[in-house]
Amino acid sequence: MTDTHTKENINRAVLVGLNAHSLPREDCATDSSMEELEALLETAGGVCVGSVLQNKDTPDPRTFIGEGKTAEVKELVQNAGADMVIFDNALSPSQQRALTEDLGVPVIDRSALILDIFAQRAQTKEGRLQVELAQYQYLLPRLIGMWKHLERQEGAIGTRGPGETQLESDRRHIRRKISKLQEELEQVRRVRATQRLRREKNEVPVVAIVGYTNAGKSTLLNRLTGADIPANNRLFDTLDTTTRTLEISDTCTVLLSDTVGFIRKLPHHLVEAFKATLEELEYADLLLHVIDASNLEWRSQVEIVEQLIQELGAGKTPRIDVFNKCDLYTGDIVPHGPEIVSVSARTGQGMDALLSMIGDRLDAGAHRVVLRLPYDQGGLLDLLHRQAKVEQVEYGEAIEVTAVCTPVQLGRLKEYIVSGWTPPKHPWED
Repeated sequence: MTDTHTKENINRAVLVGLNAHSLPREDCATDSSMEELEALLETAGGVCVGSVLQNKDTPDPRTFIGEGKTAEVKELVQNAGADMVIFDNALSPSQQRALTEDLGVPVIDRSALILDIFAQRAQTKEGRLQVELAQYQYLLPRLIGMWKHLERQEGAIGTRGPGETQLESDRRHIRRKISKLQEELEQVRRVRATQRLRREKNEVPVVAIVGYTNAGKSTLLNRLTGADIPANNRLFDTLDTTTRTLEISDTCTVLLSDTVGFIRKLPHHLVEAFKATLEELEYADLLLHVIDASNLEWRSQVEIVEQLIQELGAGKTPRIDVFNKCDLYTGDIVPHGPEIVSVSARTGQGMDALLSMIGDRLDAGAHRVVLRLPYDQGGLLDLLHRQAKVEQVEYGEAIEVTAVCTPVQLGRLKEYIVSGWTPPKHPWED
């Protein structure tokens, strides 16, 4: 009985995509983007019962795909028993309305589908706020289609002045809701900025994991830190940022942050709404760009992630390209280079090389040392608090400080170091 009820609630969708010469390449549908759309539909809990990919010079202003193709899709919808149609391309509100009328079933686009998945997955209050804001921003221009019957009343007796239509009332309500959500997210951003200042004061470097959805970011975080973040083989498994401490060496501890996965045609509203979370990338000391080496489309996925990194203002942040799932890589030459490492987060292969690379970028020859400062050099203690990682201070005959210092600081303070580091000798001193 329960199984039947569940099956009845599963959406059966026909997927439609347009590859038009006049559209920018990233806005066109392709075989691989249609496959990804089907995976998104499955993630949302639906099933694909038919797929149509059309090649056309330019989109039709009214139905996007033209009357002939619309009739063909309608026939497919009826024959397959579909209850909705999902477009891989972005539709304008008027095209969405026209297609819904012509096809006789609800029509949505890729953006709406991604928003639906995010709404299902968001766990934290912040995540839910961000998704809700993106949904309202997406919905606002589409309201008119939902209240189409009211358009005919426009200008009629009783609909002017205080007799405000439902459409206008809803618009005002949604605009108020959007303002409230933006205020709440601004508060989140302020809290995050305060936390960031505290981290900077404590000299804890931040390493942010970025990458295409399902590249294995959560699996990598789990492997490196022993965390137990759910890591399933499905799109957008992680929406809420997770941060864990990772000890690289006895002188270098970092905060490792997992972020939401990127995907082609990620709704602009969603990127905007998630900026409170994604701005962490801009302030990170190092990015780990996780790339699914087993995916034949990895080059185009890298392009998409690169674009979004630039858009979020993190283009100049140092990064390491982490080619994950290297045990499943099918190419002839394994990707390699000074900023590249191949790993398998699932098996643990390559983890030592990755940790060593992170340490080289962030440790920068730091040493834990004990310094003995005379009281008349108390100003040096302030300098250490500002520029080094001070672990312990004891006051006796002198001020004894245990701190992790960079090579520059070690050079400046070498005459006060009593243990933990010996200044390198010049060849002529032997």
